[in-house]
Amino acid sequence: MKNKLTENTAPHLIKEVLRPHAEQIYAHEIKAIIAQDKRPKPPGWAMSPWAVVHYLMGGVLDNGMEIEPKYFGSQRLIEIAVATLATDRALLLMGVPGTAKSWVSENIAAAISGSSTLLVQGTAGMNEDIMRYGWNYAQLLAHGPSVDAMVASPIMRAMQTGAIARVEELTRIPADVQDTLITILSEKILPVPELNIEVQAHKGFNIIATANDRDKGVNELSSALKRRFNTVILPLPASMEEEVKIVKLRVDKLGKTLEIPAELAPIKEIERLVIIFRELRSGKTIDGRTKVKVPSSTLSTAEAISVINSGQALAAHFGDGILKARDLAAGIIGAVIKDPSQDVDIWNEYAETVIKERRDWADLYRAIKEM
Repeated sequence: MKNKLTENTAPHLIKEVLRPHAEQIYAHEIKAIIAQDKRPKPPGWAMSPWAVVHYLMGGVLDNGMEIEPKYFGSQRLIEIAVATLATDRALLLMGVPGTAKSWVSENIAAAISGSSTLLVQGTAGMNEDIMRYGWNYAQLLAHGPSVDAMVASPIMRAMQTGAIARVEELTRIPADVQDTLITILSEKILPVPELNIEVQAHKGFNIIATANDRDKGVNELSSALKRRFNTVILPLPASMEEEVKIVKLRVDKLGKTLEIPAELAPIKEIERLVIIFRELRSGKTIDGRTKVKVPSSTLSTAEAISVINSGQALAAHFGDGILKARDLAAGIIGAVIKDPSQDVDIWNEYAETVIKERRDWADLYRAIKEM
């Protein structure tokens, strides 16, 4: 399956886009993998399940080309996720915010269908039209209900073309709208009663949904809908070393995309930030000797990447271009303190009992107190 928009987009135009799609960023990798992929492909897939996993986890092709890892973590989880999409069940990626659910979803769709743009973004105010179809009201008033007057949703387009559709933040969608998916996933059809027709899904169609259970206003999935999904839980990075590696790679790539005129973030500052986040998440220091209170913020890996990027922007535009403790401190405080009524005291206590006591962190402690 080819994405004509990506195929016809000149490389110099993609560079001007603030946030290119995965199939645009990694078009050369996808093309190279497909060219040498000899394994069996499910109907409608651009590459085999093995190749999709290879694309996500990274490695070296037979021709020596290096594939950049898109996900750092258990390969078995990715294998289960990809294998699910080759069956008649949809895939639900769950985890706390910042565990790369959307990134994994986007890259799987790009690898399988050549396009990750058939996307429904879940919100609390959604109605069924966004999941099913809407109407061009000018056409509707002029000629009445017709196929030409119908505006297909991303899910309907995925069904018609045999592609992967993505539903972000499924648990934020009202329960009655969520259940619109039941007929689509069980019968592989989308009825259009106004025209007395139905849209049947073509081979290759499936849905990847993402959800997290820490979001306020979560709408539980009905048992009927849960049965239509295979759930894969993406965890936070298991070790500090793994999290530092993820943050460094993503920060370096984002810095180039955003063209931040700063030097690469020093590994020392990334390590300090990751230690702080892991300690506040777990409720104890790295050595296990001191218990600390846990703030209301999630302090995910994605949040750490954002803090370093913000620090690099400060260093580039208001410093000497090198990320220092004072640049880091500004972002950390904003990330930790989400609920001022409780997080301020938790953060101040952590700064006084943990950060202050680390001799080689004196510069960070001073920067925090200045804030």
